Amino acid sequence: MGKKGKKEKKGRGAEKTAAKMEKKVSKRSRKEEEDLEALIAHFQTLDAKKTQIVETPCSPPSPRLNASLSAHPEKDELILFGGEYFNGQKTFLYNELYIYNIRKDSWTKVEIPSPPPRRCAHQAVVVPQGGGQLWIFGGEFASPDGEQFYHYKDLWVLHLATKTWEQVRSPGGPSGRSGHRMVAWKRQLILFGGFHESTRDYIYYNDVYAFDLDTFMWSKLSPSGTGPTPRSGCQMSVTPQGSIVIYGGYSKQRVKKDVDKGTQHSDMFLLKSEEGKEDTQEWLEETDSEDSDAGEGAEGGEEDEEDEDSSEEDQEPQHPVVTPGEQFADYLSRTEQYWVKLARDDAGSEAKEKRVLKEAHAMAKAFFDDSA
Repeated sequence: MGKKGKKEKKGRGAEKTAAKMEKKVSKRSRKEEEDLEALIAHFQTLDAKKTQIVETPCSPPSPRLNASLSAHPEKDELILFGGEYFNGQKTFLYNELYIYNIRKDSWTKVEIPSPPPRRCAHQAVVVPQGGGQLWIFGGEFASPDGEQFYHYKDLWVLHLATKTWEQVRSPGGPSGRSGHRMVAWKRQLILFGGFHESTRDYIYYNDVYAFDLDTFMWSKLSPSGTGPTPRSGCQMSVTPQGSIVIYGGYSKQRVKKDVDKGTQHSDMFLLKSEEGKEDTQEWLEETDSEDSDAGEGAEGGEEDEEDEDSSEEDQEPQHPVVTPGEQFADYLSRTEQYWVKLARDDAGSEAKEKRVLKEAHAMAKAFFDDSA
């Protein structure tokens, strides 16, 4: 066999190896999702044992992030649901419901049968119908090690007057996601954006869905004009004039293998009904602000790199100094919150808490070693 034949055979061998690896990774990804579904089902079995409503006065809820906090439409109360907490070794997910009485400055834990599964990074919207309703869509569940994620695409409503949960099953809704945004608008729930992440890949969305609060039906909207690019973690609100405003957010894209480029968006858009057409929507861009790169992988010319280097030197942050004779454990205990904030700003708003904490400790150790 000549050299050409050997090369072709070698090339086919490499392709077969790549295909086998792809199949193996895909199988592992499906297995991980099945494992998470089994864990979610286990927690739901525990929740099923709760058969009556129990309201217990309590101290403030334990630390958590990516929970939802909503104002009751008729009472001076705030409603806290879900969230996550990473203690440095393990990730905890919650589906607890707490009520904060603003006038009394008091918390109450409310246990209601058949609640939604544990989650974080979901969206919650309150509407006044039926004595008040809290609507929840999507969010994510994470494995205890914080490395695997399951994204929900379910819709729930908490009837505040009767304190009962109900899962609303309606076809044609958004795909599973977290980091999306949702508001109440003209007797509808309007949902925008978000992202879905697996061990293999990720995707960001800029689609728009409407859920009719009278018919309980989903519909996908197709506004005219140029709307926001795919993103999560943006701000979304309804203006007094009846338009929906969207500002900022975060997204990332693959630059090359294992290298992502993150973008923090600073643009703003209005979603409004077209003149004389209540059932037709249009996008209007309100600013010409430029988005800023926020992640690794951005490539530029030599001149750009030099400018960035000089800029970084001019704006070198003043890290907490290491005192003479101080051990690293003592230094980290004293300055951890500073490094966590720095790492979170660098990683982006959607970065997982475990990743942020690891990066914070690594940055603190590097600075400590350089200062020693």
